[in-house]
Amino acid sequence: MHERKTLDGQASAIMTLLCVIWGLQQVVLKAAADDITPLLQIALRSGIAAALVWLVMRWRQEKMQWGNGYWKAGGLVGTLFAIEFLLVGEGLRFTSASHMVVLLYTAPIFVALGLHWKLPAERLNRWQWLGIGLAFAGIVLTFFGRGDDHTYSESELSRMLWGDMLGLLAGVSWAATTLVVRLSRLASAPTSHTLQYQLLGAFVLLVPAAMLLGQAQIHFTPLAIGSLLFHSVVVSFASYLAWFWLLKNYLASRLGVFSFLTPLFGMVFGVWLLNEPLERNFIFGTVCVLGGVVLVSGHSWLNSAWQGIWKR
Repeated sequence: MHERKTLDGQASAIMTLLCVIWGLQQVVLKAAADDITPLLQIALRSGIAAALVWLVMRWRQEKMQWGNGYWKAGGLVGTLFAIEFLLVGEGLRFTSASHMVVLLYTAPIFVALGLHWKLPAERLNRWQWLGIGLAFAGIVLTFFGRGDDHTYSESELSRMLWGDMLGLLAGVSWAATTLVVRLSRLASAPTSHTLQYQLLGAFVLLVPAAMLLGQAQIHFTPLAIGSLLFHSVVVSFASYLAWFWLLKNYLASRLGVFSFLTPLFGMVFGVWLLNEPLERNFIFGTVCVLGGVVLVSGHSWLNSAWQGIWKR
């Protein structure tokens, strides 16, 4: 079995860069929304990235695995991946990119709960349960972070809360995708195949969804083209392949600790590039959510670090 390593300087640098890219993607989707809807951007980027992954597979002489139940698990993760980004695309029409990225990255909490339920070896310890409680308290604060200063009308507040709910459901869908990959035959499939199932599912399902929802309009402005290229080549192709390579070569628990950086970058970019406001309760809620994610995903690393301090 391939032995995974602890994080070194190279992995830490790559993971930090990935968090910057992932934190920026919701902001870029929102920024280009007047020229190309977020839903259509996600659909098209998935198709372009799927073509690029296919080229990589051809270069590696890999054959896509369809038999022995792979297509069933692949179809399911493709559907869940499409649902996740349908919710993201719709949610960005109502809420801010800052709120979306924080709520989307609650996924590790739901993954931990799902694994606790399905795998005896993945039972949550007390520190992880504390992290889950802290994260859910943060979610509550995040939802009630709007309207403290009465700057929003009641209708605006309702729309924003609906967008926040879609963001949270997108995080649940992302967690469900991760659980299917972890618990199905895809766990032993090459990472490029798993990614291809997800991209194909998103492209096939989201293109007609964009048409049915009246969100298939596109104006080929420099911003729209730049956004589409960024999401297709950098996000859906390069960053996902890099992420799967990291998961294959390094301990997932160590990588998971870095996940708290993505919402932080997303918030910074949202405020800086889109002039999005930051409500007091939202900031407090975000701190709780990220603290909970660190406790759940990095509990073993934190425990080792704590023991190392005491040994000194």
